[in-house]
Amino acid sequence: MKTTKHLMTLGLILGSMLLPQVANAQRLASKSTTITIFGTSPMHDWEMTGSGSSFSGIVSGNALTNVTFSVPVRNLKAEKGKTMEKKAYDALKAEKAPNILFTATSINLGKSNATGKLTIAGATKTVSFPISIVKKGNTYVIDGSETIKLSEFGMERPGFMGIKTGDIVTVKVNIVAD
Repeated sequence: MKTTKHLMTLGLILGSMLLPQVANAQRLASKSTTITIFGTSPMHDWEMTGSGSSFSGIVSGNALTNVTFSVPVRNLKAEKGKTMEKKAYDALKAEKAPNILFTATSINLGKSNATGKLTIAGATKTVSFPISIVKKGNTYVIDGSETIKLSEFGMERPGFMGIKTGDIVTVKVNIVAD
């Protein structure tokens, strides 16, 4: 009987300590997103940009938790036109893997490293890259940049008439969430 009473009291104390933290958690969703991919080829450098991506996370103390960032492959547009886009969509295996996805359990606010799972072209890898998360009022601005090897995700380098793009691309992401 005393044990049950002590357990109930302990449960009430812990619950009263944790509930305000859960109630204060701010759910974030993307207000705007921009992704830019920079690549090279023997002929010229190239760039693809995308928006319309989705981001979600929960502010928990000095971190974002349950982070998910999804980029529809077909939202990526090439400055060099439709031929480049088609080649990129083929390399990204857009038919079988229509989204690029990044998930992380927790990312610290400020300048830190985001470590999580990145899925491109159906292949998932654990990655870690530098990121900056700045709070401005109720809005969070998230900036990150990383180089990625296409071959590490099982991707064929896009090409035209035997000329292939470089294996390494730089991906820059800007997210505004509230």
